[in-house]
Amino acid sequence: MKDNFSTRSREYSKYRPKYPDGVFKFIKDHLNGCEAAWDCGTGNGQVAIELAKFFSSVEATDISGNQLKNAVKKNNIHYTLQPAEKTNFNSARFDLIISAQAVHWFDFERFFAEVNRCIRPDGIIVLLGYGLFYSNNDTNQIIREFYNDTIGPYWDPERSHLDENYRTIPFPFEETDTPGFEQRYQWSIEHLLGYLRTWSAVKHYENKNNLDPVSIIEQRLREAFGNSNEVVFPIIFRMGKIRKPD
Repeated sequence: MKDNFSTRSREYSKYRPKYPDGVFKFIKDHLNGCEAAWDCGTGNGQVAIELAKFFSSVEATDISGNQLKNAVKKNNIHYTLQPAEKTNFNSARFDLIISAQAVHWFDFERFFAEVNRCIRPDGIIVLLGYGLFYSNNDTNQIIREFYNDTIGPYWDPERSHLDENYRTIPFPFEETDTPGFEQRYQWSIEHLLGYLRTWSAVKHYENKNNLDPVSIIEQRLREAFGNSNEVVFPIIFRMGKIRKPD
């Protein structure tokens, strides 16, 4: 698993979008127990804190120590520095295993083997993520050009899985149909610029060229977006259970 997010971990916590309440309600309605959950690739703990509202205990793991230092704290959340593919958890422990905006960085075969080992027979596996946001037409055009052209060559290959809504990721589970969700915000231009600067390709561009690429589009974006505007994130949501033998 790559660690692209140890730098600027505070900015990540401040600017990254969250997931709609309806996503967690849908998950909760399909659970067979709320004793233990594992949030894998927890980052700043934004999903862990939601799970902690209805789970007795939440294990939250990441390979970034800096992300974990900036994660939201709560008594029933236990953060540990562990890779997704090999943990110290007991077998058949979790009612829910969830990974949000992270699974595309994992070794799929090894991670899903660990899921099968750690999940309870009636447990649920969930993959969450969010696609490229959209706003008004002028903003959308600038962002598409920036995303595809300016920083396009600097995206890691794994990013393509998000562009494909995680449909190019193997999912060796009995899948449950999930509804479509969107997360809407009224963001200031400063928040939008801060969010763009958390993108991994922006960091790669900056490291190679010694230049913040967001500065290239900043003035155009300020004019197109205005001081405040709506941004909408399409939510990626896959859910399933362990396949029972025929």
